[in-house]
Amino acid sequence: MRTTEKTGYVLASAEELDLIKTFECGQCFRWNADESGVYSGAACGKALKIWEEDGRIICSAKNEDVPFWRYYFDLDVDYKEKSLSFTEPSYLKKCSDFGAGIRILRQEPWEALCSFIISQCNNIPRIKKIISTLCEIYGEKLDYGLYSFPAAETLAVLSEKDLAPLRCGYRAAYILDAARTVGGGSLDLEALSDMPSEEAFVKIKQIQGVGDKVANCFMLYGLHRMDRFPIDVWMKRALKEHFPKDFDPAVLGSYAGLAQQYIFYYARTHGNVTDHGRSKEDRIFC
Repeated sequence: MRTTEKTGYVLASAEELDLIKTFECGQCFRWNADESGVYSGAACGKALKIWEEDGRIICSAKNEDVPFWRYYFDLDVDYKEKSLSFTEPSYLKKCSDFGAGIRILRQEPWEALCSFIISQCNNIPRIKKIISTLCEIYGEKLDYGLYSFPAAETLAVLSEKDLAPLRCGYRAAYILDAARTVGGGSLDLEALSDMPSEEAFVKIKQIQGVGDKVANCFMLYGLHRMDRFPIDVWMKRALKEHFPKDFDPAVLGSYAGLAQQYIFYYARTHGNVTDHGRSKEDRIFC
């Protein structure tokens, strides 16, 4: 892997990996940019700084961690080729072209599950704040002032009172139920990766507070089940306004989840400001 004089590795081209689109498209909540556009984030106990420079994506990864980050950003899959079939209706083609550069991150399953439980009927700044506080209190310190995501076993022994500093309301009970189910071994998240899609979908919904939307988000972002097609208020609106009434996401094939991300990102980016004048970053995830 080539290096730059400045700091680190050239991980990909900016065409392959668009950092803003990837980190700001609603699939993750622990990557944040500084005033110069350098993103800092953590995954699976590893911290990273990553930025765009002269059409290249450069990161601070150590030699031995480069394969992990390539895997995390799914860089060995040709998304351009996977998107060739996203042509009908014309709105989908528009979304696909606009979203080019988005990568579906290979997030750690437990972190993805917990994060999307927290995301229910919530806005992005608040989701990020809750998750950041959770990591600072119960995670382990990493480089760049970041923290690891606490293991399910760590949270399983806590009470709702212990989670009070998060100010996550009714979601505290859901977080704890998920932590006890996963941490206690009642549900093996990794095993869901090998199950038939619908069977895994039914199993994950046994956790308190996990409905269709959270289950599909977890499967797409936490298990990398690219056939899943999460539907929230933004997707419902886009599907109603731009797709046939009888549209079935299954026609998009094994990469329907990538098409979903393109549609979601386009819909949120081009949506009108809410009635209360909130910015796009404040919009509710439901």
